[in-house]
Amino acid sequence: MTTVSAVIPVKDGARYLPELLAALAREGVDETLVVDSGSRDGSVAIARAAGVRLIEIDPSEFGHGRTRNLGAQLASGDLICFLTQDATPVEGWLDAYLSAFALAPNVGAAYGPHLPRHDTSPMIGRELEEFFAQFAPDGQPVVQSGAGPTFLSNVNACYARACWEQVRFRDVAYAEDQAFGADMLAAGWSKVFQPAAGVLHAHDYGLVDFMRRYFDEYRGLRETTGHVEQFDLALTVRGAASAVAADRRWMYEHGINGGIDRTRWTTRAAAHHAGRRVFSALGSRAERLPRGLTRALSLEGRGHEPVVEDPAPLPDGLRVEPTERRGQYEAAADVARLGVEPLLPVVPGMAERNRLHVAMIIPPFRAGSGGHNTLFQILSRLERRGHVCTVWVQDDYGAMSASWPAVIRHDIRDLFAPFKGPVYKGFDEWHGADVVLATGWQTVHPALRLAGCHARAYLVNDHEPEFYGMSTERLLAQDSCRHDLYCIAASPWLRDLLIDRYGASAEAFQLGVDHETYRPRPVPRRRDTVVYYAREETPRRAVPAGLSGLAELHRRRPDVRIVLFGTGRRINTSGSSPASSFRGCIPKRPWDCVCR
Repeated sequence: MTTVSAVIPVKDGARYLPELLAALAREGVDETLVVDSGSRDGSVAIARAAGVRLIEIDPSEFGHGRTRNLGAQLASGDLICFLTQDATPVEGWLDAYLSAFALAPNVGAAYGPHLPRHDTSPMIGRELEEFFAQFAPDGQPVVQSGAGPTFLSNVNACYARACWEQVRFRDVAYAEDQAFGADMLAAGWSKVFQPAAGVLHAHDYGLVDFMRRYFDEYRGLRETTGHVEQFDLALTVRGAASAVAADRRWMYEHGINGGIDRTRWTTRAAAHHAGRRVFSALGSRAERLPRGLTRALSLEGRGHEPVVEDPAPLPDGLRVEPTERRGQYEAAADVARLGVEPLLPVVPGMAERNRLHVAMIIPPFRAGSGGHNTLFQILSRLERRGHVCTVWVQDDYGAMSASWPAVIRHDIRDLFAPFKGPVYKGFDEWHGADVVLATGWQTVHPALRLAGCHARAYLVNDHEPEFYGMSTERLLAQDSCRHDLYCIAASPWLRDLLIDRYGASAEAFQLGVDHETYRPRPVPRRRDTVVYYAREETPRRAVPAGLSGLAELHRRRPDVRIVLFGTGRRINTSGSSPASSFRGCIPKRPWDCVCR
């Protein structure tokens, strides 16, 4: 039998909390959790009197996604329903949700409409009715998946525990539900809009507070989904006029036909709709505004993240230049200081599941990266086998700082493999995974500190300590092989080295060849040609030593044709004596250029 938990984050919610808890008792949920974050209005006493489970947290610990993850973790139900403190379920709400999860085998979440209360303002009442009607024009439940609408609202939503365990809410300041909707669809889950699972709910602020709320909402949408609200003065005027006309029709249909009330609401509606367009556009551009103005416009009083000021100058004119790889060192220091984040218990039957969430952490890449090509070929094939895959870019020195995640995802698909999953920069939006895959050595220490993982592995393409002379990088690359990560090595030789030198647990795979791309061409072979991979910008290639050898070959055999490739740079192959010089060029393809 399916069990249902209801989780309600509360902060000064005494106005509607008694009727909400009574409605949940009427509906027959198996468990109700109230997570209170510092209420001073009697909400805690109300929860205790109702006999529900009460969790109290410090106000500083509250976060829209973080607190809901906490509630879901503490709840015991197979289904976890989230409500806000002012959302009262209508009769039949629970049965409607139970029926929603029976509509398809992969339903991960369901949500229902917000119904206006009797005292809701006309513009909000109309907006609520019209907004939710668009999801189910015929009034019947609708399964949404794939490229369908990502909308979810934690005012009134219910989640399958298995879906929440895989996706989890992002720890963001706003719109954690909208982000979850996008993430769950990307992960292959479906969701259901259930018109019968309604709640009485409407935010009816004063005009100024409404504008500040819209500022916060659209700021949150920008931060979680990248949405930027467009603004045009003429369109704003026309849009506001159209909305006011619709509000007046709604008032007529609901018995507000004339007099002072109709005039008052018409004036209020005009200010509301015009102001909404202005403050929504401002919210989605909040990062461009001064910090003080942002805090004043925010209903939550939230400014920008604090700016770390430059330290005072060092005495005697000394100056220490910042290192671009500080993040790599700090991640390793965190592991040494704090230890490895414990893994979650393995869920029974997890190894036999057809669908796992595999999160791969990668260092920055560029066109032609052979190691990244291997990684993305593996990841795309995991997707073909039904697994949900995500990519997390660990960019300690800003190589991809100017690229949006969507652009990075496009580049992966264009340069390497048809990867379908989402891409994230850094770990601000980390929401756990069944398996986290470290790749380059730079990603291992961050992976060891990630919470919410059932397993960790290390996909090892090269013995990377040999890329460096004696240095911090060499020591950290060596250390990356010594942690309790299951290593998946790109050759039997590398597997044996990891086991013998570092005591690692390891297995090997053999690199494949795409014979559609790499195949013998029907051209005559020349025996007077040497082709050399002269990627000088990669120190481990030891290109100066190679060029010295080629110079000696040229001295002894001036008739040999020498071809350099592998870089877009012009390499100086001239030396101080004929014995150490020859003329060379770097073609895009090795067969395009003869170097003498």
